[in-house]
Amino acid sequence: MKLQETGGAPCDGEAAFVGLAQTAALLASGELGAVELLEATLGRIEASQPSLNAFRFLSPEAARGEAVEAERRLAAGERLPLLGVPIAVKDDMDLAGEPTSFGCAGEFEPCEKDGEVARRLRAAGAVIVGKTNTPEIGQWPFTEGPAFGVTRNPWNLDHSPGGSSGGSAAAVAAGLLPAAVGSDGAGSIRIPAAWTHLVGLKPQRGRVSTWPAAESFNGLTSYGPLARTVGDAALLLDVLTGNIAGDLYSPPAPEEPFALAALRDPGCLRIALALNVPFSGSPSELDPVVQLAVERIAQTLEDLGHEVELVDVPYGLAPGVSIMPRSMVGIREWAGQALERDQLDRRTHDAVRLGFALRPLLGLAHLAEKIAHRRVGSVYRRFDVILTPTTAQPPLRIGACDGLNSWGTDKRIVAACPYAWPWNVLGWPGLSIPAGFTPDGLPLGAQLLGPANSEALLLALAAQLEGERRWYEHEPPLASRTAN
Repeated sequence: MKLQETGGAPCDGEAAFVGLAQTAALLASGELGAVELLEATLGRIEASQPSLNAFRFLSPEAARGEAVEAERRLAAGERLPLLGVPIAVKDDMDLAGEPTSFGCAGEFEPCEKDGEVARRLRAAGAVIVGKTNTPEIGQWPFTEGPAFGVTRNPWNLDHSPGGSSGGSAAAVAAGLLPAAVGSDGAGSIRIPAAWTHLVGLKPQRGRVSTWPAAESFNGLTSYGPLARTVGDAALLLDVLTGNIAGDLYSPPAPEEPFALAALRDPGCLRIALALNVPFSGSPSELDPVVQLAVERIAQTLEDLGHEVELVDVPYGLAPGVSIMPRSMVGIREWAGQALERDQLDRRTHDAVRLGFALRPLLGLAHLAEKIAHRRVGSVYRRFDVILTPTTAQPPLRIGACDGLNSWGTDKRIVAACPYAWPWNVLGWPGLSIPAGFTPDGLPLGAQLLGPANSEALLLALAAQLEGERRWYEHEPPLASRTAN
């Protein structure tokens, strides 16, 4: 069922912010029924759609069948990590019976079978309710487009929830779902997490299979969780983690479940506070409000016994040299799947042309990644974790890039979001956590960035911060409340 932005009042009533793990526990105990929960979830989504517009497609009949089956299995004593829990995936992931339009206009053939993300969710018992909105081919840190309208931020409807996983972030932040899956090719999980007061994790490259693609955007993109708490993000990452034979990248298996790692004391860590902006070919300045929020996170870390030192990360030019060919060629490849290319944004056509020109440089782009590993990796000789802002600016206003050409859009988004993308080039884990609010109540985020295969350490540190700052106690003004 395709959804359209139609206008209307925000959803009234009650809403659930009990989270992923607690929802699964309530279902397992019988205090909550899977069918009852699904119907309440679908009702919240439908009621919020006119104001938030978080979803591109819903699959209500398929989800109802899954909920009935989950209820039967629960009653029979079966237990799985997410049995009966409603979940959504982003519109760049294959879901059987629905098209994968990746934010594009036009008609697309329904997928014959689930991609690996959806398969793993179903294997864990999750009920997949549909697919969330994303900008066209995930190019921008705002979720707006002619194919679906405007997705708005539940903290302030005049502002964007970020992108490109903006639909997933808006849905979780508003209490429509306990968690959702996003993808991150240049910050597309972490940016919307920051701008909607969520925990958003970009895992190590290959940690979560991107199948049916052997790699996504030439190795830039990883799939990962958006949730309100660190524990919920870790639980969802456990469900998603794993590889199949066709995957191009297969990192070492974690030593223990990430949900257990999030419960561990991280120990006394050496943390580099880095405020310098990576070179992106366009100017960007850190907003003082964002800087203050990140410095407060640094102070909390010091209060917890960690050593924090202000440093400059030696990004150099290599990350920028690497990301451009890989991202533009990736856009070109995705655009080639669009059945009605004349409906693509003119900026997408510009990217397609650039991708054609840059394709011969893919080998140089991968070589530049190795140089970036050495330069940026040198920081981890002295420090365990790097702390940076997730974005340089608070959430953009809706329509901030309307009417701009490709270069104008690039300048605007680089100014707002220069901090996340180097970790996509590096392929290493990055975790965005809530860092407070602007005086006007707009959410801000900070990044915890680690070397290769450091998700467990980042989750343990983030959970320790969460225990002090208790960010999960805050709910947005446009919160959908339901009694569970």
